[in-house]
Amino acid sequence: MENSVFNSTTKSSPLSYLDTFTHLSKIYGPIITLKLGISTTIVISSPKIAKEALHTYDIVFSSRTVPDAAKTLGHDKVSMVWIPPSAKWRTLRKACATKIFSSQQLDSTKFHRKRKVQDLINYVHKCCEKGEAFDFGEVSFKSREFKEIVIGIMEEVGRPNVVDFFTFFKYFDPQGVRKRMRSYFGKLLDFFDEVMEERIHSRASNQSKKYNDVLDSFLDLVNQESSELCPGIDTTSTTAEWAMAELLHSPSKLGRLREEIQQIDEKFGEIEESDSSKFPYLRAVVKETLRLHPPVPFLVPHKSKDDGELDGFMVPKDAQILVNVWSIGRDSRIWTNPNLFEPERFLQSETNFKGRDFELIPFGAGRRICPGLASRSIHYILASLLYHFDFKLAHELKPDDMDMSHMFGVTLHKAQPLRVVPIKA
Repeated sequence: MENSVFNSTTKSSPLSYLDTFTHLSKIYGPIITLKLGISTTIVISSPKIAKEALHTYDIVFSSRTVPDAAKTLGHDKVSMVWIPPSAKWRTLRKACATKIFSSQQLDSTKFHRKRKVQDLINYVHKCCEKGEAFDFGEVSFKSREFKEIVIGIMEEVGRPNVVDFFTFFKYFDPQGVRKRMRSYFGKLLDFFDEVMEERIHSRASNQSKKYNDVLDSFLDLVNQESSELCPGIDTTSTTAEWAMAELLHSPSKLGRLREEIQQIDEKFGEIEESDSSKFPYLRAVVKETLRLHPPVPFLVPHKSKDDGELDGFMVPKDAQILVNVWSIGRDSRIWTNPNLFEPERFLQSETNFKGRDFELIPFGAGRRICPGLASRSIHYILASLLYHFDFKLAHELKPDDMDMSHMFGVTLHKAQPLRVVPIKA
């Protein structure tokens, strides 16, 4: 079995990588051990065991397995995603929790997100006036080039790499992963350097001016604590694109959501970021999208820092732990009609994706849960767009003819970008 699994993870199509592990879990159970080259990998496919790994025994399993691609230019040494639990990690985590992603800080910066959403609405208005289609996933990025860089990095880090299975190959880079990653990272760092240099110059020339955004918070932390923070790439764009794709694939559900959003009290006249509580069906749509299309289908790999135990099985030190949230989200023992997009299942459910309900943990759980803006931004972007516009598929494509396949990397993108034509509401 070892050879067949190794071959399937290095040679098969992206989606079959997911299907392979999901198929194995149906044969051998919700926790399986695989020898992938020299690596011992534990794959978890049940909420109960996921809770053990991420919550009950998270001290043992909170370290990280770092793919070779993520070691490019020493990225793994400074990124909060990859560094193991330590004083440095706790400092970075606390900084993010209290000074960047806290509710108070996010509330203080919401006008920046409102401005960006308005820029998005203005762009879509122009497309609407011209009758032009646009790439739904692309408009959330600064440019097409930036999108290509980000997706390229995500693909390389998530793609099976022979170096991760047989480390002596790292000197040869047989798949060219490191070479491509150096190129991507070089372009990405150039982009961030330009943005930061511009802000540093602006702050130096006018010390009374404060932007009160994430970049300002980051620079304040650098000045105060000399911390090394690595900007993370949000998953908002990917999830928003999948949500819109599923809605266009199911026009009746799109109609129901637009009806809910259009019923907002006329005296407000516009959607606010805080309005998501007014839209139960929108919240259900986002939850259902995250169930079917988790941004990181295996989460970021964990590693056992000591010998441990999961579900009565011994887990050796340094074993890689993968939580197959893709499989959990499509398990017929947990969900009715698991492969169908049915937001209604969440209307009478208190299940959320904040790390307490382990049948729905698209952002992980426990001490290494992914912090970010996604839970705010996804609802806001979708509600704002659907308040102002209806949408149809480009090129007169019919819903039944849509390509709903995935492109697998660290994050789970649509294989074919969603192109839509806006229609004035």
